[in-house]
Amino acid sequence: MKKTTLVALGLMAAASMIASAPASAAFVIGGENGWQLSTDGIVDVFSYYHSTQPLPGNPVGATRAVSLLDNGATSGYNQRFGVGVGLLPSVVAFNVKAPTTMGVDSSVRVGIYPSIQNQKGDRFNTGPNIDFREIFYTAKGAYGELLAGRALNLYQGKNILTDMTLLTAGVVGARGNTVTLGHIGSGYIYTGFGPQLRYTTPDMGGVKVALEVGEPYKITADTGKTNSPRIETELSYAGKFGDVTAQAWVSGIYQTAPRSGAAKARAGRDDESIGGAYGLSVGVSGLNLLASGYGGRGLGMLSTQDGDILGDSADANGRTRLHWGYLLQATYKLAPSVMMGVNYGQTRQEMNSREPKSFIAMKNQESAVATITYNLNKFTQFVGEYIYAQNTWMDGNKQHSNAFALGTMFYW
Repeated sequence: MKKTTLVALGLMAAASMIASAPASAAFVIGGENGWQLSTDGIVDVFSYYHSTQPLPGNPVGATRAVSLLDNGATSGYNQRFGVGVGLLPSVVAFNVKAPTTMGVDSSVRVGIYPSIQNQKGDRFNTGPNIDFREIFYTAKGAYGELLAGRALNLYQGKNILTDMTLLTAGVVGARGNTVTLGHIGSGYIYTGFGPQLRYTTPDMGGVKVALEVGEPYKITADTGKTNSPRIETELSYAGKFGDVTAQAWVSGIYQTAPRSGAAKARAGRDDESIGGAYGLSVGVSGLNLLASGYGGRGLGMLSTQDGDILGDSADANGRTRLHWGYLLQATYKLAPSVMMGVNYGQTRQEMNSREPKSFIAMKNQESAVATITYNLNKFTQFVGEYIYAQNTWMDGNKQHSNAFALGTMFYW
């Protein structure tokens, strides 16, 4: 039997099993000569209500930075109810594993991340709302692991993966047919999924080192060529001491890119994006405490190197700003199936010393979240959540929102 035929039959079998027997949907299908196909995924649905202040007015001759809380309201409070996915979209993923050869385990993962809500509130506008975030292969052996393809980037990757709102909603924001924000932009910035080549060392007593060479991004709105790779790295540790579990990490990013020759400031000079991130998580007897943070220049306020999108990574003189932030979190298991959690985070940027004061940039984005989670069983979860978020601009104006979310997730 050809491998392509095996995979096709496996996919059909996977779809059939999910449809007919979701309670036992975690499975591996074996093929000839040691080939295997497995699947995993999430169905993610949240209803939410939130009320957001209108944007403050713009001073004469100035443009106020985009607010992540703005939902189109220019006067009065914007109140909205919706049903959609949370910070994670739904997920359907397939994994194909090759036979172990010369001590090397090779596999391919394809992850499809659909959202369920319609675009712009139009009930007939249902697409495109599918995101192919993952498509990569790994080759793992005694030497470590090689990854090639599109996958979650290293820099601040663990900052988002350890945030409890990864599996809830968090800040709702001005989403269309896509996800909520969790603490993205208010505790860490989104690392994103990107094309990359990555090497990770073997586990050395709980310690791993990873190095990624990734596709470069535009650092500011005036970035011209992207002719140098983006380099990311991570040093991580995970271990257990008796009843205490611990996880710690540091990560970094570096990239340069020349500014356009048509830029009004520093034409032809280099934009530079450099940053570090860190985190520590400790758990004992149902209690888990987490502190994480980051800092650097030319990073952006929402996702890593988003200056060409939001336009706030650099000032009017073409110089990148200092960005930093942190997240504090505590979760506690009241019972094996019930967990409560609270966290608070903020993301900040500093004005440069000679930056024109008429430019109204975002100063601080912050949010606090309280959740209670109930696991009906190993694959069905229910979540109740309250979210407060506030943005502050350099001129002192503020905008805030209050939100409530109820959701459910099904895992396999």
